[in-house]
Amino acid sequence: MADDCIFCSIVAGDIPARTVYETDAVLALLDANPLARGHTLVIPKSHVRRVGDLDAASTSDLFGAVASLTPRIQSAVDADGANVGVNDGEVAGQEIPHVHVHVVPRFDGDGGAPIHAVAGKRPDLSDEELDAVADEVAAAVDG
Repeated sequence: MADDCIFCSIVAGDIPARTVYETDAVLALLDANPLARGHTLVIPKSHVRRVGDLDAASTSDLFGAVASLTPRIQSAVDADGANVGVNDGEVAGQEIPHVHVHVVPRFDGDGGAPIHAVAGKRPDLSDEELDAVADEVAAAVDG
């Protein structure tokens, strides 16, 4: 637990939340400033800042809950779909430095955009540049 983390304070029961799901490892709560009706945050109970800092068990618990909850959230609010995403790091829009997964229900004609819209202008990469990036990422994954 981190003393200055709002999610850790929620997990500890110091700050109220609209909890919709809870296990020993994971908590899901409605976003206090929702992007849509039913916008839910799924968090690990342990304080972890970035996705890459999650251990294998926490990753399994967190994303297992996301996979299970997403269709249930959609059903509860009669949504037509959902965007599921993580802002990993401040530059990516992470406002609270505690891993959290957004499940944002989507409704036909809601005016929202696909997840591709979050990155801004797309780079115009040649096949050679894409091959080079693929090699760089593969090397980082292998290393």
